[in-house]
Amino acid sequence: MTAQLGEPDNLVLQARDVRFDWSGVPLHWIPRDPVATHLINVLHMLLPAGEEWFVRVFKEAVPLIRDDRLREDVLGFIGQEAVHAASHDAVLDHFVEQGLDVRPFVRQADFFFESMLGDRGFTGVRRRVWLNERISLIAAIEHFTGVLGDWVLNAEELDRAGADPMMLDLLRWHGAEEVEHRHVAHELFMHLDGRYPVRVRAMAETITMLASLWQRGHRYLMAADPVVQGRITGGVRHIRRTGRAGLTPSGRMVAASVRRYLRRDYSPLHEGSTEQALAYLASSPAAQAALR
Repeated sequence: MTAQLGEPDNLVLQARDVRFDWSGVPLHWIPRDPVATHLINVLHMLLPAGEEWFVRVFKEAVPLIRDDRLREDVLGFIGQEAVHAASHDAVLDHFVEQGLDVRPFVRQADFFFESMLGDRGFTGVRRRVWLNERISLIAAIEHFTGVLGDWVLNAEELDRAGADPMMLDLLRWHGAEEVEHRHVAHELFMHLDGRYPVRVRAMAETITMLASLWQRGHRYLMAADPVVQGRITGGVRHIRRTGRAGLTPSGRMVAASVRRYLRRDYSPLHEGSTEQALAYLASSPAAQAALR
């Protein structure tokens, strides 16, 4: 595999053993804005189950990879995703300690990824088809994680709003690693399948899946929040407001990224900057503490 678009050709993906101290992080870590806070908090409820699922699927794919560089990238991806899942799990424990019981929704997310998208016991050709189908879904999801990673690295409005520095470091460390490995899932899909109609179908399925999970997750958090207690619904009007304010990704930005993904000549390396991601990882308090 060779670097594209000026990307470094000697980058080795590696897991960073980060640690975060959540003891001082408030429940509404974007001050006075529970709607925006919980729109992003949905990530914490979905990512542990989702990224553990990524790891299981990619481990199944490793023996099928015929390119040494791609195999190395996939193994690095697996290591990074495992740490991501554990890091977001710790945030969920902190929410529970603050009186926000996320466990019922997390159990639903676990069921979705483990049962509906998990290993179905297929053999032979059906096993390979089901593996390729899941890899196509992961490639589509990873397009969004790369786009969101680029967004959070540049989301200066979160700083201006006084967002908690520890939470911002988690999100930006994770976002930087998503940008760093944004090419891996797409390249694995192209290596094992690569058909354009499959890629389009996977994006349509992913949009439907993520929109449903995000809406349900946000509604759940707003209702379960011990401070808000359901008094604010977090409806479409509020969600649009947070996007316009730069506190969450805007629908227009996400839609534009989907149009780019559907181009036949799509490359994830057009999304975000590895140089910027590595620069953040070189300054992230958690990532630097892991090095020490």
